[in-house]
Amino acid sequence: MADGFEQMVDTALPFFTELAANNSKAWFELHKARYVDDIRKPAEFMADLVSEDLARVTGKPHTPKVFRIYRDVRFSKDKTPLNAHLHLMWASSDKDPLAPAWFMGLAPDYFLLGVGVLPMKGDSLTRYRAFVDMWGDGLSDAMDSVFALGAEVSDWGPEPLKRVPKPYDADHPHAELLKRKALSVSLPMPADWRTKGLIKALNARIKDLQPVWEMFDKHL
Repeated sequence: MADGFEQMVDTALPFFTELAANNSKAWFELHKARYVDDIRKPAEFMADLVSEDLARVTGKPHTPKVFRIYRDVRFSKDKTPLNAHLHLMWASSDKDPLAPAWFMGLAPDYFLLGVGVLPMKGDSLTRYRAFVDMWGDGLSDAMDSVFALGAEVSDWGPEPLKRVPKPYDADHPHAELLKRKALSVSLPMPADWRTKGLIKALNARIKDLQPVWEMFDKHL
C-alpha cells in the first residue's frame, strides 16, 4: 500500500533533472520553495520514520541525516554549486567511527539503499584491515549473499589503493577488500516499491542487506 512518499520521489526526479540542466544558484533560488516543501521536508520526515525501524531491526539507535543540496566545492575541480540528487544517511548513535551506516540515494539515474563503513584513515583504517584479515571469509560470504540479490559495491568514497597495503601479502585471499579505504554495498530499490509503499520497501531492503551490517557490527 502506498504511503504518500511516492509523491516526494515523483517531485524529486524531474526537479533534479531540471537542476542538472540549470545548475546555478540563481535557478535554484527561483525553485527553492518546491525543493524545501516537496522534497527536503518529506525526506526529513521519512528519515525519522526509518531511523525508528532501524532501531527495531538492529537493536541500536540510528541518527538520520538529509545531506545538504549545496556542494562543498572548495577542493573540487567541479564547481557546480548544487547536488542534483537526494542523499540520506542513518549513522549509529554510538559514535564509533567504524560503526556501519545506512544510506539512501535518489537521482534520475539511481534509487538505492546501501550499508557500509564510511571513508577511513589512520587508526580506523588499520582496524578495518585487521578485520578483513581475520573475518574476510565471513564478510565475503555476507557480500555474496546480497550480490545474489543484485547488490553492487558502491563507488562512493576514496579510490582503492593500487596495491595491497603492508604488512599484508600481495596474494592475500581478500586483497581487494584490503585495498579499500571505504566499503559499502547497495541494492536498487525493487521495481514494485510503489505497491508496497516506500517505507515498507526500504525495510525490506534493510533486511536484505542485514548480513553485511551484522558482519561490520559484530566484528569490526
